[in-house]
Amino acid sequence: MASLLALRQVLGPGSSEITSSQFHTSSIVLAQLRRKSKKPSGKPSSPPRTRLAKSLEPTGKAKRLGKLEIAPSRPEFKRDPVPHEGIAPQQRESPPRRKTTSESRSIPKRRAPTDDADAETQVKNWAIKAHSERVDRRKALASSTAHSTSSSQDLPTRFSSPPLMPGLLQSLQETLGKEARPTAIQASSMKHLFKEHVEGEKYKEFLLASETGSGKSIAYLLPVLQDLKCTEHEQSNAVAHHSSRKPLNPRALVLAPTHELTRQLASFAKSLSHVIKLRVMCASKANTPSTAKSSGTASKMKGKFGEVGAASDAEFVISKSSRGSRPVDLLLGTPNKLLEMERGRGWNWEERARERAMRIGKAKSEDHEDVKEEDGGNTEPPREFWVDEPEMGLQNVQWVVVDEADVLFDPDFQESTRMLLADIAAAREATTTQSISYPFNFLLTSATIPTSLATYLSNYHPSLTRLASPRLHHLPPTLRTEHTSWTGGNKSADIERRIRRVWAEDALVHSKTATGPGPIKLSKLLVFCNKRSKVEQLAAFLDGRGIKCVALTGGAEARKRGSNHHLDGFLKTGGPVPTGPGVCDPAQTPHVLVTTSLLSRGLDFSPMIKHVFIVDEPRNMIDFLHRAGRAGRAGEAGKVVVFGRAKGRGSGRTEEVKQRVKAVAG
Repeated sequence: MASLLALRQVLGPGSSEITSSQFHTSSIVLAQLRRKSKKPSGKPSSPPRTRLAKSLEPTGKAKRLGKLEIAPSRPEFKRDPVPHEGIAPQQRESPPRRKTTSESRSIPKRRAPTDDADAETQVKNWAIKAHSERVDRRKALASSTAHSTSSSQDLPTRFSSPPLMPGLLQSLQETLGKEARPTAIQASSMKHLFKEHVEGEKYKEFLLASETGSGKSIAYLLPVLQDLKCTEHEQSNAVAHHSSRKPLNPRALVLAPTHELTRQLASFAKSLSHVIKLRVMCASKANTPSTAKSSGTASKMKGKFGEVGAASDAEFVISKSSRGSRPVDLLLGTPNKLLEMERGRGWNWEERARERAMRIGKAKSEDHEDVKEEDGGNTEPPREFWVDEPEMGLQNVQWVVVDEADVLFDPDFQESTRMLLADIAAAREATTTQSISYPFNFLLTSATIPTSLATYLSNYHPSLTRLASPRLHHLPPTLRTEHTSWTGGNKSADIERRIRRVWAEDALVHSKTATGPGPIKLSKLLVFCNKRSKVEQLAAFLDGRGIKCVALTGGAEARKRGSNHHLDGFLKTGGPVPTGPGVCDPAQTPHVLVTTSLLSRGLDFSPMIKHVFIVDEPRNMIDFLHRAGRAGRAGEAGKVVVFGRAKGRGSGRTEEVKQRVKAVAG
């Protein structure tokens, strides 16, 4: 009874109607409490950072200052209708049947010559009419399109000079081929980003949003490289004017989330600039000079080390003069690496150590204090961290490109990204307000625009121009999707079985198309997991089954080598395809790459990778689009295979994933 009175006090007035005889069904009261605290069903449960933006239309202040331009989609092929469509056939009256005799049967019946001439003339008339109707229809369609064409549909249809300078066009054709045509986002870039900057005019602010595999790297590298070449002489005077004590003074920066992506972008930028001769440097690899800076004999080196041995501190000090200035036009790297180069190595080690110490529990810290008091209060001196001198100046930066902007403005990266952008603005003697207007050309690019990024751009970059492709937030049209179910046993065995099925299909195609003896070219596969432990477990299982594979996670030892050689055979390169014994044997050469979302961002994989396996349920559709988009790139055919449960526990979630995948595949 006391508990009933206490509950009445909690529920307030009006609860006296609940009697002890009615209180035995406590679910009624709990249901009322749940109904009051239940969140509205219309509000999505996923956070804005994992939710795709429904529209790129500017909001708030950006609605007045910003602009959205969506490139027109290519017209679908439609067969011309038959010329006699809608015309009823003419009914000829047949003459009355005559009685035939034995004599009439013996005489062969001859057609009048005029009948053949009439039929031939009628066929010609039909052909002429069909041709004239087809021509008139196409003229009408062209004229209506010309009248309804807006400024966003006036896009270039081929790479040409102008707007590209001849040397840049030559490098582009050597890389892509002379018959290459610009994609929608590349055409939009050629229209808007090749305008020369006028003194006193506002710097460019653009967002390039397009589906995976549509060539966004070319879309921003071409205008950046061309502007760097056009302003090369002006910037050389500026470099001499500014303080050039720091070894590196780049004129353009490209930020990317992973070291693998920065290395591939740097290699691609070098191939585009080898004719116009620009200096491209990657901060995520060992950029050592090819020649020695000094030629010392063995005796001189012995003398130097002898002096060191005689000294009391016994340290060999490399003089700072050996760190000479290296002129750089374009520098690529991750935000943390570039901050380290700009502020000096170790600039944040003390802060990181402090954060690490704060993670220690209070109970443990109190125990340590008690021990120190008993010892007489003796405390160790605080650890001092060594900070190297900065090696990069930011005064000459004219372009900043943020590749994979949805990641770099994610809570995990946004602090270092915005800190670096603020340092560049401060180095160029500019201050940022609530509506940020950077004193340099600012480009962002991504294949997915989450709601959080769209809101950030509308609030802080209201004058940003958004260039989008018509298939944004969709899979490439050449990429097919397939859903396969687990058998209920060992999942790793199911994955192995599906891999061997892909290779069996390759062998069947080879047997039908091969013109001579030769090894079967087996497809390479990319397998995505959600956890590092699953990557290591699956890789060990496949290795034990005779399928050599590469397992790569964030802490893998192979990532510390300063190059992308650990991904040889999987990434797209401009060199020749390797040949030799064992290259086509999956037991000797890795044909399967198992990884997490680490390699799902921006990397351009080889056309040999035609299948992507998603063995764990994607956390959100942003992750799915980037993982699946590693295949079916640049018009190549591909397939993404999604594993799930067909029945039993978890099958409902699998069905929900199917519906979401179907929505982005259309």
